[in-house]
Amino acid sequence: QVQLVESGGGLVQAGGSLRLSCAGSGRTFSSYFMGWFRQAPGKEREFVAAIGWSGGNKYTADSVKGRFTISRDNAKNTVYLQMNSLKPEDTAVYYCVAGVVATTIAGEYDYWGQGTQVTVSS
Repeated sequence: QVQLVESGGGLVQAGGSLRLSCAGSGRTFSSYFMGWFRQAPGKEREFVAAIGWSGGNKYTADSVKGRFTISRDNAKNTVYLQMNSLKPEDTAVYYCVAGVVATTIAGEYDYWGQGTQVTVSS
């Protein structure tokens, strides 16, 4: 079993930056593929980014390419999402996820964090 706890969300102006962190525990952290999803009120859940066991394989949604970067530090059992050039449409609850397969489909991940709110003002 894996427990995930996100932090780093908040309110930021358009064009600003935030770094989300996801601390994992319960099992060998480096054994899992990690990712980030987001969901805005009234909208469907959306894939943001994913990263492989060692950090060598990264996948980023077209909507955030060039602005968001996913990384992981296995020694710290932590995954990060660096978000730059934020836009109002990035406003959502951001969820950290972990799974045993590489996927961009939310239902195929095994573990989810509680979510952290990111709000981007104009």
